[in-house]
Amino acid sequence: MDIQHIVIASPMHEEIKRIIEEKGIKKSFRYLSDEEFTQADLDWADAFVSFNMKGQFDYRQLQWVHSLGAGVDRFLYKKEWPENVCLTRTVCSFGQRIAEYCLSYVLKDLQAHGQFHTLKQQKKWQPMTPGLLNEQKVMIYGTGEIGQTTAKIFSGFGVEVHGVSLSGKAKEGFKQVMTLEAHYKKLTEMDYIINTLPLTEQTFELFGGKVFSRLSARGFINVGRGASLNEKALLDAINRNNLNFAVLDVFAEEPLPEDNPLWAHPNVIITPHISAVTTAREGVECFIDTLRNIEADKPLFNKVDAKRGY
Repeated sequence: MDIQHIVIASPMHEEIKRIIEEKGIKKSFRYLSDEEFTQADLDWADAFVSFNMKGQFDYRQLQWVHSLGAGVDRFLYKKEWPENVCLTRTVCSFGQRIAEYCLSYVLKDLQAHGQFHTLKQQKKWQPMTPGLLNEQKVMIYGTGEIGQTTAKIFSGFGVEVHGVSLSGKAKEGFKQVMTLEAHYKKLTEMDYIINTLPLTEQTFELFGGKVFSRLSARGFINVGRGASLNEKALLDAINRNNLNFAVLDVFAEEPLPEDNPLWAHPNVIITPHISAVTTAREGVECFIDTLRNIEADKPLFNKVDAKRGY
């Protein structure tokens, strides 16, 4: 590929511009907000860098598209991807960030932070014995880079970690990896469920009654994609005591509408899609590494299989 003209469309475009200029990349750039870029910019470009693609534009003339995020469902889900266009994604500290995010909420639960906070408000001295990580079983959906990093960190504390993936292929950090079809029998044993899966036709509303009805777990954490969750089924599961709580960082509609019932449920924790934030510097570093690999005709460690959706 001969990449000379690059459009970067992002809310962080000014900071990205400063970092790229610091690094002295000798290409022609256009730095724009998501609202500013037009079809004329795409017609000029060889490459497009952004968090998402707008459906009203034609991207077929591009050689390369790079996602500033780890997920690419905004580029691929229910869209036809041009076969001649290379798609890559950002790979950086996402795994570490998400693992620590999930670990913080598991520890919050095991250490009874909520209960002790309530007791403090009531001025009650009521000892409780916190739970231990090495007594827990966790099911992680998704065994890619993010899922593997999360599994390694949890297993390092003695947690028994099981994984679910489309292939069921064994991965480091997991005691066992199962396919979607084969994993249901293990759900009754799990203390915590963590979703890191991308959004595809197979994972749309995967977390619904079929999964939740089999649980007697303490918590469900969603750091994958919001549309993988059936929100009504989740609330039903909490109300039926199949789950004690849920931690949700991603939603089918973002920002989450004020009238969504998730806001009001006392056992649902909501965060605004911050479990794996792409910093401008990390985004630029991965973009530049990918650009250099493209120009050197080297294998792309972060190339997306458009047909598989990840």
